[in-house]
Amino acid sequence: MKALATLGKGTIGWLEEFGDFWRFSWRVHRVLPVAMTRRSGWGQLMRQFYEVGTRSLPVVMITGAFVGMVLAVQAVSQFKAAGLEGQMGAIVNTSVVRELGPVLAGILLAGRVGGAFAAELGTMRVTEQLDALRAMGTDPIRYLVVPRYIACTVLGPFLVIYADLMGIAGGYYISVMVYDINGAEYWRHAAQAIVMFDVTLGLIKSVLFGAAIALICCHKAFRSAPGAAGVGRACTESFVASCMVILALDFFANVLLNAIYVSLYGVRPLFG
Repeated sequence: MKALATLGKGTIGWLEEFGDFWRFSWRVHRVLPVAMTRRSGWGQLMRQFYEVGTRSLPVVMITGAFVGMVLAVQAVSQFKAAGLEGQMGAIVNTSVVRELGPVLAGILLAGRVGGAFAAELGTMRVTEQLDALRAMGTDPIRYLVVPRYIACTVLGPFLVIYADLMGIAGGYYISVMVYDINGAEYWRHAAQAIVMFDVTLGLIKSVLFGAAIALICCHKAFRSAPGAAGVGRACTESFVASCMVILALDFFANVLLNAIYVSLYGVRPLFG
């Protein structure tokens, strides 16, 4: 009976937190139009653009380059054995653009930016700075959460584009410069394999990932327990939850958008 009671208590607590998250998300989207029309919040928004975009760019680009290189190293021996080394460009570039670029950029964003959100806002909650903002008549969600939400949502696709470009360049370098695959054939198959739908799919997923990261991390921070341990726990939970949601959103977005593509254009061959 004690185990059953513990399970029930945990389930009820999880459901309460799940409902509280959606109430928090609704409040963010409710004040979003007002926050975007007020010039007083532009300074905060520009600061978040710098933190989310500029400071995340080196990490995303380096990771993207190594992802492309690792893909090429892992695939080149199998493709050469089958006499399909010219198809390396199709496989490497499609994998980077459709899947690995958006997912890894999202996970890096959750770790570098989401953790900072949770730590900064969680500390403000613990030190009662959020209560001070409310006492001065300022909505903390409008002033603190909305700029972070806009920055993650808007800049997520740009970070993914840089990750894709670096992944493509890394795969090309390993395939052509290191393993002597014909460069013209490499790019020809890559151009045939990648269509606009692949790029659009990655960008749509990056918008979803950025919005989810901002909402999850800010919500965890606003519900942080008192003390340093509470802030640390909020940072850990926000990163773990963001990664799980990124992978879940990736699956459902692929299922939905691939079904739309098949219904419009039919099944695409493996190689272009």
